[in-house]
Amino acid sequence: MSRGKLALGIDIGSSSIKMVMLKESRRGYRLEAFGMAPLPPEAIVDGSLMDSSVVVQAISDLVRSQKIRRKEVATSVSGRSVNVKKLTVPKMTRQELAENIRWDLEQYISHHADEVYADAEILYEGEDGQMDVLLVAAKRDLVSDYVMVLNEAGLKTVVVDVDALAAQNAVEMAVGFDDSSTVAILNIGASVTNLTIVSRGVTAFVRDLTIGGNLITEEIQKSLGISYEEAEALKIGGRLGQDMDAIVPQEVERIIAQVSGQIAGEIQRSLDFFANPTSTQYDKIYLAGGTAKIPSLQRMIADRSGAPVEVVNPFAGVEVDPKRFDVDYLEEVAPLATVAVGLALRRENV
Repeated sequence: MSRGKLALGIDIGSSSIKMVMLKESRRGYRLEAFGMAPLPPEAIVDGSLMDSSVVVQAISDLVRSQKIRRKEVATSVSGRSVNVKKLTVPKMTRQELAENIRWDLEQYISHHADEVYADAEILYEGEDGQMDVLLVAAKRDLVSDYVMVLNEAGLKTVVVDVDALAAQNAVEMAVGFDDSSTVAILNIGASVTNLTIVSRGVTAFVRDLTIGGNLITEEIQKSLGISYEEAEALKIGGRLGQDMDAIVPQEVERIIAQVSGQIAGEIQRSLDFFANPTSTQYDKIYLAGGTAKIPSLQRMIADRSGAPVEVVNPFAGVEVDPKRFDVDYLEEVAPLATVAVGLALRRENV
């Protein structure tokens, strides 16, 4: 059976849309197109599309500006409307697994079976008559909304993934996974943090946390009495102008450190949830997403977990032509592109 051609990866995030197109090359993959388009703060809330027309326009503009002809898209969802669980079940065929999951779905997820799309993947078959399975379920209305905006932008959705697993695919391509180690991948976005734990090369735990960089932006906005856009600029190291009081940079650093501590604490609770009671040690924690670039958050995650922390460059495993792309810019925005790169690795029929 043909493996199918690579899809166009489009990550519809709460603060921006990221698009990646890859092409297979002799050495693996080559970057064909990359683009980002910002979204206003209220366009997407907790993964739900609140202003679909703005999202459609942003996708259309991005595709047009990058002169993309490929119409087949892989996209992804996350948040409260998505469930990902690792299950241990008796050995069975893929067809039997699909049948069993359909009938037993409601005992594993927090939604009614007729409200979700669900799929299951066999992770590992043991010698004890059991096998490990990854169950993924997403609410139908959420998936339909994402497919609709892509259709309205003139595109055809061929794959709907979840953010956490798309990020895992990108990180695996960029750095590889050691079969003897346990690593955590944190895709820290504006409003959702996707946590994936990979143990001995296999997905062991997936969780979406409804925390992200917006918490920092909102606290800066509230404390300094400025606009959301001004607060966002300060968060990423910008300035508001020469008339600002000299205390502002120190105040911003204090707020960033305070909220980063809250985010790191929430993340650590989830890391501990998986690690206990086996006292699992993390060999490395990989950070992705725009919020991962905040130095104080990186330090706090490293301090609390006791594990080395590395900010991911998903383009590290991709051939990039410096004559076609600004390599410095790609390196600057690389963590934001992690999910989109993972999606761009997907194929039409896989």
